[in-house]
Amino acid sequence: MTVRVEVQRANPEITAPDEDFIHAWVARAVEAVAENPHVDVSVRIVDAGEMQLLNRDYRDKDKPTNVLSFPAGPVTGLPAVEPVPIGDIVICADVVRNEAAEQARSAADHWAHMLVHGSLHLLGFDHEVETEAAAMEALETRILAAHGVADPYGATAENC
Repeated sequence: MTVRVEVQRANPEITAPDEDFIHAWVARAVEAVAENPHVDVSVRIVDAGEMQLLNRDYRDKDKPTNVLSFPAGPVTGLPAVEPVPIGDIVICADVVRNEAAEQARSAADHWAHMLVHGSLHLLGFDHEVETEAAAMEALETRILAAHGVADPYGATAENC
């Protein structure tokens, strides 16, 4: 099992968890569900301005959001020993910080949730319809709980 995670910080001034934390949570999500946990993921940490542009351009929502995922789609021709790129996760540090405060959660727990949530999107999970949302939320909750993080969909949490 190999989960390679490249972390990009749009600005070195952005406050976010370290690369080990980010890698650990992406790997936990991938290991929980991937048929082939031999993957490559890129995580980009941005400010509200960059996230607003991405959300506007790709989702027609002209406001920053907490996390966006961009699945890579099928990749062919790689040697079997190379991890398969599954996509990119973009996380807005400003939104995550503010949401954690609003929800009275630790920033670390909310970062963990956003990394798991974004990773599951790359692996084909979605929450556009109620049954898919319930399944994805249950899986997120299970992965997080296995590592000591409380249910992100509890009474004070908001949906992503």
